[in-house]
Formats: sequence, structure tokens, C-alpha cells
Amino acid sequence: MSHALTNSRVLVIGGSSGIGLATAKAAAQAGASVTIASRSQDKLDAAVAAVGGNTRAAVLDTRDDAAVERFFTGEAPWDHIVVSAAQTPSGPVRTLGLSDAKAAMESKFWGAYRVAKAAKISEGGSLTFVSGFLSVRPSATSVLQGAINAALEALARGLALELAPVRVNAVSPGLIATPLWSGLSEAKREAMFAGAAQRLPARRVGQPEDIANAILFLASTSFATGSTVRVDGGGAIA
Repeated sequence: MSHALTNSRVLVIGGSSGIGLATAKAAAQAGASVTIASRSQDKLDAAVAAVGGNTRAAVLDTRDDAAVERFFTGEAPWDHIVVSAAQTPSGPVRTLGLSDAKAAMESKFWGAYRVAKAAKISEGGSLTFVSGFLSVRPSATSVLQGAINAALEALARGLALELAPVRVNAVSPGLIATPLWSGLSEAKREAMFAGAAQRLPARRVGQPEDIANAILFLASTSFATGSTVRVDGGGAIA
């Protein structure tokens, strides 16, 4: 697998923390030339230092049409692009404000859509979205998240036809221990993870590296396109 990524140009959008950062690290270790893009210069500086190797950073807000187009116009074609950037306010449909709901769709779905529309990708290269297992295992308190993830997976399948022979796939994580949960106190977070681990067939909570592994598998497997790979510890069947 690593051989397939040697000297390839890999762009990780949302690569400054969590799953994106783990993916950037794994790609760099596999010999890729990695560019990390996210909105925060401070986070990017820390991420580049953490990844090391032949890594560079680019400030990019996927909610900004012109910025996305400008970014890709100035770059040579990419071998592999990963979109892991999203900020999605959550809550029951009846209590989540419409502006928050639209912001979630704007960030996760339209952000990925803009990248797909503007990106230049080498023939046989790949585009991978990070969705989430709520697309198939809805939650009464995160209905919108499930709908956005399902839309993202359907977008990937359609783009696999439109952009062929560029390959387009999605990776669908379950519960992953990322900075997303840092708003909880450590005790609450550990209790939640422990409870989830007991319910999951894998008997543990996922790590960002688990998802990075699946993303690199799709990027480096030239027969994989139009696929959604769920890496959720069995969350969808539990």
C-alpha cells in the first residue's frame, strides 16, 4: 500500500486535527508529498510540525466559493484529495435553529461539493470524503448529521461516475476519540467512551488512525471507486 503513495501529491482538507491529521501523518509516512489545508493558520503550523517530512500548509475555508476556486487554480493536479473538514452543530431537528442546520450542511456537504467541483485530480487519482455511520444508523438527536452523511456518500457514488477515471469514495467512521469531544470534561468523556466500548462489537472506541488506514486503503487501491467503507467498530449493527 505504501508503495502506491510514494512521491504522490496528497491534499488533506481539514488536516490540522483529528482524522485529517492522522491521515496526513499516515500519507507522509507512506512517502507522499502532503499538503494540509484548514482555516486556522495556528493549527496548521502545529500540524505541519507534527507531521514532519515533506509537508506544507495552506489556509483554506471550504465555505468560500472564490477561495476554493482560487486555491485549485494555482495548484498542479493532485494525485489524492481527502476532505475531512466539517463543523456541524447538532441537535434534534425541532430544536436546532435553521441557521445552525444550514451552517452544518454548508460546512460538511457543500464544502465537499465545492472541492469536487473545483479540484484538479490526476487520471487514476482519487477523492475521498469522510462521512459518518449515522448515515445508516440514525440517532434521534442527530437526524441532520445522518442526512448530511448520507448525502455525502451519495455524492461520492455519483461523482465516481462523473469524474471517472478519477476514483471517488467515502469513509464512514463510527465513534472516534478526536478533539471533537474536547468540550466534555475528561471524566465525562472517559465515561462516555467506556460506555460506548461496552456496546460496540469491537469493544473499543475508534482512533483517528483507524480511519486514516481506511482512507489510505481507498487512495492506494486502484480498483476501489464508488465505495463507502464503514469503520465503526460495529456501531451500525450494534
